[in-house]
Amino acid sequence: MTSKIRAAAVAAAALAFTSAALVEGGPVQAWQGGISLPTVSYLDHGSAMLAGGELGLNQDGTAAPAGSHALDALVQDNAADETGNAEQNCLANAIYFEARGEPLQGQLAVAEVVMNRAASGRFPSSLCEVVAQRAQFSFVHHGRIPQADRASEAWRRAVGVARVAVEGLAPRLLPTSCLWYHANYVSPSWGHRLAETTRIGLHIFYS
Repeated sequence: MTSKIRAAAVAAAALAFTSAALVEGGPVQAWQGGISLPTVSYLDHGSAMLAGGELGLNQDGTAAPAGSHALDALVQDNAADETGNAEQNCLANAIYFEARGEPLQGQLAVAEVVMNRAASGRFPSSLCEVVAQRAQFSFVHHGRIPQADRASEAWRRAVGVARVAVEGLAPRLLPTSCLWYHANYVSPSWGHRLAETTRIGLHIFYS
């Protein structure tokens, strides 16, 4: 009997404590009971100071694509202020204006589309004619290619990519049937009629 009375008294005291907390300051929080809080929020990735890959997050997003280091070296070795000839110059301009903000693989893929068109029999047969063709590349106005900033590092890289593409120094990224692409933030009607080949950077490529 005595133990039952004591248990009832403990329960009554607990109920009174909870009621008082609800009246004075809302529900009792776990950290109000003397438990120390972690100093780092697990949602705060910037201050968590975890080693790369410790959580297994974003590993695919940060990893370099296969072959990218070899392409980096090839482009660096072939980067220059001037192209080897007029055809390479037109190709470098297409790379510069269409993809200079893209990773090198994305720039090479744009170059391959231009070369695929020239070899396809469905477009003009020279790189310059493909690039300057009416209503094909938005940076071309009335058949005229604008002047790139030839003092920029982006231009030197574009020249390097053009040389790598024309001379076949790197493994191809796209099949020869790939003749079209567009940025992923637009949705042209013709894209629905073609077969998507791949996506590289901000560009979607089609055959």
